[in-house]
Amino acid sequence: MIYGERVRLRAIERDDIPRFLRWFNDPEIRRHLTMFRPLSRAEEERWVESLLSRRDDMVLAIEVKEGDGWVHIGNVGLHRIDWKNRAATLGIVIGEKSYWGQGYGAEAVRTMLRYAFLELGLNRVELEVFSFNLRALRCYEKAGFKREGVRRQALFRDGKFHDVILMGILRSEFSPNPAPGLPWPKGRDESEP
Repeated sequence: MIYGERVRLRAIERDDIPRFLRWFNDPEIRRHLTMFRPLSRAEEERWVESLLSRRDDMVLAIEVKEGDGWVHIGNVGLHRIDWKNRAATLGIVIGEKSYWGQGYGAEAVRTMLRYAFLELGLNRVELEVFSFNLRALRCYEKAGFKREGVRRQALFRDGKFHDVILMGILRSEFSPNPAPGLPWPKGRDESEP
């Protein structure tokens, strides 16, 4: 498990597949993702199985504490991890819409960045976000991502073309702000950037 202040990140399991199907077959959720069509259970099962053998993809479940247990509300991942150049592409989805707008996505992103930079030793994390996804843009900027470019009219969605914004963050730009009570990784002290 990887812990933030209000979220924890865990490995995904086969038991999560029914939730994935519900999320990724919801047009309102899918609108903000690169996928553009509904998915079958067989496709989702193949995707989960493929994650078990890949070294360049890491997808984790985002959970929040509810009562005595934890609720799976979304996923966050590092994709196309380039171990030589120490870079990866970040992706996130909050699939449980009742948790939108409460800061869980931003915290999950910061928690994943802390893991990427301080545990995996990555130097750069990048992402692409659709220009109409204002909530995601705010989330990424809050986590420290900088706008690096625009792929003009690169996405056709809802009958028109939209820009795709490229964003990135470097290890030197990241401020980990660990959650209260969580230890710093060994060899670090709180004065380090």
